[in-house]
Amino acid sequence: MLVMKKVIGPVMLSSALLLSSIPVNVLAQPVDSSEIRGVQAAKEWNEKASVPFFVKERSAEKFSSSTAANALSYLKENQDKTGIKSPEKNLKTKSVESDELGMTHVRFTQSVNGVPVEGSEVIAHFNKNHEIVSVNGRTNQTIVDQLVDTQAAISKQDALRAALSSVNAPQELTYEPTSELVIYPFEMKNYTAYKINVNFMGEEPGNWFVFVDAKTGKAIDQYNGLMHAEEHKTQTGSGLGVHGEHRKLHITRVKEPKSGTRFALADYSHENLEGIFTYDATSDWDSSNDKIYTGNSASFKSDYDRAAVDAHYNSEKVYEYYLNEHGRNSLDGEGMAINSYVHMGVDYNNAFWNGSYMAYGDGDGEFFIPLSAGLDVAAHEMTHGVITHTANLAYRNQSGALNESFADVFGALVDDSDWEMGEDIMAPAAKADGVTRLRSLSDPNSVVVSNPQRAAYGSGVYPAHMDEYYNMPLNVDNGGVHVNSSITNHAAYLIGEELGREKLGKIYYRALSVYLTSNSNFSEARQAIVQAATDLYGSGSEEVTAVNAGFDAVGIY
Repeated sequence: MLVMKKVIGPVMLSSALLLSSIPVNVLAQPVDSSEIRGVQAAKEWNEKASVPFFVKERSAEKFSSSTAANALSYLKENQDKTGIKSPEKNLKTKSVESDELGMTHVRFTQSVNGVPVEGSEVIAHFNKNHEIVSVNGRTNQTIVDQLVDTQAAISKQDALRAALSSVNAPQELTYEPTSELVIYPFEMKNYTAYKINVNFMGEEPGNWFVFVDAKTGKAIDQYNGLMHAEEHKTQTGSGLGVHGEHRKLHITRVKEPKSGTRFALADYSHENLEGIFTYDATSDWDSSNDKIYTGNSASFKSDYDRAAVDAHYNSEKVYEYYLNEHGRNSLDGEGMAINSYVHMGVDYNNAFWNGSYMAYGDGDGEFFIPLSAGLDVAAHEMTHGVITHTANLAYRNQSGALNESFADVFGALVDDSDWEMGEDIMAPAAKADGVTRLRSLSDPNSVVVSNPQRAAYGSGVYPAHMDEYYNMPLNVDNGGVHVNSSITNHAAYLIGEELGREKLGKIYYRALSVYLTSNSNFSEARQAIVQAATDLYGSGSEEVTAVNAGFDAVGIY
């Protein structure tokens, strides 16, 4: 998600810097020692509720095959190494996937009575000889110390009503909410809760994840994860993009009642892909008005067409990157349709992945032009879709910053002309004010954090090192997902400058699709990326050295 507000100007920046420099609580009253103990106890419990581990084997036992059953046998024999007690009882197989190196990766979720523990995953990695070479993930160690009643006392319908009320959802939802019973560790207690995903559009669109206590029906936690039989014959069309570039497009001839033959931005030309489709959101938030983008001819050249032309063209470019570079067929890896919506709202300064499709505002003309103009923006949003279907990084705190960072990194890999994000969507007035891009992977400090609420938690510019980390509460930028991401962005830039973009992409894609889990933090990301480089190039390789050096340089260990 590329959240950005209109720049208020130098005065606001100065205010943010001034506020951050004013000492607070100079004459504060002494803190009660019981409060300190309570805070410390909560910290220790939270750490125990999500314990990371990464075990590498030098001489692992060889199995007859790379299966979930054999992975469980290994985990049972090595409980002391992993800290996972009774894995045959407490782990549930989620997926088994093989890769181009001949390795097999078995992903488990920790569970109680078959109910998954939110954020707790274990991945066992077999080499091509059916030997387990490493195991990583996170487990909730507090469950060992206490019994969890997994029986729900309220219905899914009651939980859904509570969730809808908690996020002030409108009557019209984008799609049917989903609900799953989970164990949710929160504030020193493991709750049996309904995890409900509610998605809607509007001036403040949401892809909310709400955790409702399955015993009381109260919403205990929530966060916005908006990060956004007829045969069709595809033909070639053309159009003009936002900046006037001539675009070759794949379109489809359609017949509409009363209007005769028209041409739709619908691309069915790719084998094993459901299609690439661009929709017109008609400058409002009423999805009932949305329709496939069509024109009277195969040439889309009007001013109104330009945002749709770029969205359609860029979607295909990003699809081809993932297919050709990583063998990935669409966002889910299984050929799902790629849907983009343009003309979202009026003067809307945002683009987002909503969990199902990409959405692009037209900008207000002062800060942004239509956001679909940026190939890196399209790659960023579509990468959020890839992340949803791989590591599924939770969109808050460091895992959320990693979600944003991986989206930025692949944005810069697809749009490989520079290491900047959003340089093609800035309006002339913004450029005149010196705002020429959203973020810089090469020089994060050169870009101002224009949102004053976020800027108040740090130096006022994007951080390039952990010494500059913004400690934000969850209610500000989901804990800093758009700001602290620039630290890991800079590490990727340093690695890419040393190894080249192609190797950077291969290493990062492997880390994302093979090693990262939903609650991974920055340190775990380093471990994952180092391991990915080791898999691809060897433990003593220059690639592994470059990865370590890149993370050393930004203070992530």
